Amino acid sequence: MSVNKVILIGNVGRDPKVTYYDSGSCVAQLPLATTERGYTLQNGTQVPDRTEWHNLVFRNRLGEIVDKYVHKGDKLYIEGKIHTRYYDDQAGVQRSVTEIYVDNMEMLTPKAAGASAPNQQEV
Repeated sequence: MSVNKVILIGNVGRDPKVTYYDSGSCVAQLPLATTERGYTLQNGTQVPDRTEWHNLVFRNRLGEIVDKYVHKGDKLYIEGKIHTRYYDDQAGVQRSVTEIYVDNMEMLTPKAAGASAPNQQEV
């Protein structure tokens, strides 16, 4: 048995890049930053904050919601699966990209009074 499950809480690094296709499907992509806070060791050595960047992919209805409601700086709770894809760059060198395909998202950034953004979506 194997499990491929990712849970992240982080901040959106830029506005989503959204593509709508003729078939009616939608794909939204954005980077999410997660940060482990720094600390000080007993001997006084400072360990700095460490930020990791994650490439998120939202499909169909979830992509449409991201397009409408998610912006740079927003805080998100994400559940998804890790996928790695491979491609050849312009020089013919094989490269890889690791992405999180999002299954569930909850927006954690408080919205202004009167905003009607849905708080949680699941696919």
